[in-house]
Amino acid sequence: MRISRRVFTGGAAGLSAALILRNNPAHSAEFNFRFGIQIPDTHPTSIRVQEAAALIREQTNGRVDIRVFPNGQLGSEADMLSQVRNGAIQMMTTSPIAGLMPLIPKAAITGVGFAFKSYDEVWAAMDGVLGAAVRAEVSKAGLVVLEKSWDSGYRHVTTRAKPVVTPSDLQGVKIRVPMAPLWTSMFKAFGAGPIGIPFGEVFSALQTHLADAQENPLSLIDTAKFYEVQKYCSLTSHMWDGFWLIANPRAMDQLPADVREIVVRNFNQAAIAERADVKQQNDTLRAALEKKGLAFNTPETAPFREKLKQAGFYSEWREKFGADLWEKLEAVVGNLS
Repeated sequence: MRISRRVFTGGAAGLSAALILRNNPAHSAEFNFRFGIQIPDTHPTSIRVQEAAALIREQTNGRVDIRVFPNGQLGSEADMLSQVRNGAIQMMTTSPIAGLMPLIPKAAITGVGFAFKSYDEVWAAMDGVLGAAVRAEVSKAGLVVLEKSWDSGYRHVTTRAKPVVTPSDLQGVKIRVPMAPLWTSMFKAFGAGPIGIPFGEVFSALQTHLADAQENPLSLIDTAKFYEVQKYCSLTSHMWDGFWLIANPRAMDQLPADVREIVVRNFNQAAIAERADVKQQNDTLRAALEKKGLAFNTPETAPFREKLKQAGFYSEWREKFGADLWEKLEAVVGNLS
């Protein structure tokens, strides 16, 4: 299924309006969920979540009403995670690194720097033994996590002053990273000065030169309009990141079995569709972003991986994640440390 950016944007606006219109006393549902998303409403994840919510309401004959709040309306990932845990909101999508790592450190193993060389490796890991092990860790923390991971994409570095060609180009650069130690550790190994800033504040941080660089997938570089305050995009592919859909267990347990099956099935199907959307979007975004002023380059990744090895990054995180999880990662990507 091919979906243009116009369809993405229009679909988001239409579905948001439809969900708001249906969420009124005349159409009260038996089960009312709030779903928080940190990223923009034009991103494929937000759009597919809203589509799934509409289908769930239809297929449950209005018994389940899931109101979707994109654009960080319900707070940062940390804020929303706290709300999901206490039941103030019932669902969210969250990065295993930026969102889950403070609570569930082992969930971040899928974000190890320069680990995944291709999407074949990514989905073999996420849909296989490693993904199952991560979900088990999330479940131990008292959260419901759905089976299928969503795609955020390979992350790349954008800069204001010069492109990143070798690891030395990151020396001394003030780079915004999500507030998680895995990111901080990696960029410190390159000699950069990582700064933890919530996603909603990144544009202003770049605009005011609080940070001179940032790193994100192309889809978020585009939807957040970072091209307006950055000049270069270096396709480092230094980390793959995705989203897990997590839910409050009490909210999910109150659903009858047949209703819960509809909810889970639709969101898992939406995750698979979103993966294709992100791939399609990334296939065309470079040209679109070049037209908006970003200059691209593609660095060789081997020197970056070697620098991390020399700095002890892999051996440090192997110890932190544990040998069992690390072996599950290396079973897919090969030896790292």
